[in-house]
Amino acid sequence: MKMILNTVAIVLLFGGLVMMAGSAGDCDGACGPGNTIGQMVMYALMGLAAFGTGAAILITNEGSN
Repeated sequence: MKMILNTVAIVLLFGGLVMMAGSAGDCDGACGPGNTIGQMVMYALMGLAAFGTGAAILITNEGSN
């Protein structure tokens, strides 16, 4: 069970990091308009929540056997 929780936590951690990094959604003007400020903030906060949840799971699961 610990390995499953760790795997889910790592996926959340990595997915949150990728979501925060790509929150602007622009591609240097080659693909049309990017995201609005509101969308960018929403995606960044969702990524932060996923990152924080994954980190919390890993931290609390560290000492269990």
